[in-house]
Amino acid sequence: MVKKIMLIGLTTLIVIALSACSSGNRVSDGGSTAGAKSAPDFTLTDLDGKTHSLKDYAGQKVYVKFWASWCSICLAGLEEVNTLAKEDKDFVVLTIVAPGYKNEKDTEAFKKWFNGVEEAPDLTVLLDEGGKIADQFQVRGYPTSAYIDASGQLIQTLPGHVGNEQIIEKFATIE
Repeated sequence: MVKKIMLIGLTTLIVIALSACSSGNRVSDGGSTAGAKSAPDFTLTDLDGKTHSLKDYAGQKVYVKFWASWCSICLAGLEEVNTLAKEDKDFVVLTIVAPGYKNEKDTEAFKKWFNGVEEAPDLTVLLDEGGKIADQFQVRGYPTSAYIDASGQLIQTLPGHVGNEQIIEKFATIE
């Protein structure tokens, strides 16, 4: 009986893990913006107190990664997304954390924690107090990626980890 319960629990965990890597909310196919919608605009503060608005990046493609300090998959990918952020490419990399939302630390605790993270010195981390922007982007789990074209159209959101090579390939298809 105990083995059967453990097997059911393990099967459930596997199904949940696989669903986090699903195809996500496809807003449009490939590089076409036909049927795409405008990305939700935001104005957020980074860890140094500098304000960033999506409008600041008008005319540029933007990759947005939503993540959380408690998410082991997110933490395992921090160094990789940091590498992407410092590379010369045709898109901007922004990351968003939501203090006080879905079990994330409050702002001060997050800042203190992040100061000890050595794997991500080049990341722009924006603070989405209370998760309003995460809600607007329909983030259901962490990590989640959002691909925005140069005209501000949200091309795709994708839950689960996405490697740098896949991100670069995706942006190569986006005009």
